[in-house]
Amino acid sequence: MFPAMNTAPNLTQRPPRSPRVRLGGYIMLARILDKGRAEIAGTAGEYKYNNPIDRHWFRYTGITPEALKAELAAGKGDGEILAWIQENAPHKREPWEIQQWSAFQSERGPDGDVETLEFFAERVGGLSKIREDVKTWFDYLDLDDHVTFGGKA
Repeated sequence: MFPAMNTAPNLTQRPPRSPRVRLGGYIMLARILDKGRAEIAGTAGEYKYNNPIDRHWFRYTGITPEALKAELAAGKGDGEILAWIQENAPHKREPWEIQQWSAFQSERGPDGDVETLEFFAERVGGLSKIREDVKTWFDYLDLDDHVTFGGKA
């Protein structure tokens, strides 16, 4: 059973929500909220709030990591946070725009440059030598969460 979403998850005991979980149509947002709450509570473990993948969401909405963290620190639940984002995001988006952006992000893999491709291959290879289905960053994050908490690759 998951704790109430305005309480901090203990990310040393379970992973944050998958980046694929949508909140208000936004992919990644639920995971960002989990990591932010855990960081505030000191239970983030190895997870980082405002990491390079999170920054795509922050740039898209125009919300700053600091402003969102302040709202989380006030104890707001997911619905309250979403309402705050819709009211305060500098980049107002229509539902269809959010859907298109989220679909694109969910399919993003490593860019074509050699360094990024090598980095991705090394990270995936460190989790599994047999998985051929890990093609996107979200595939990698889900696999990493699964293996980190005792699952088989």
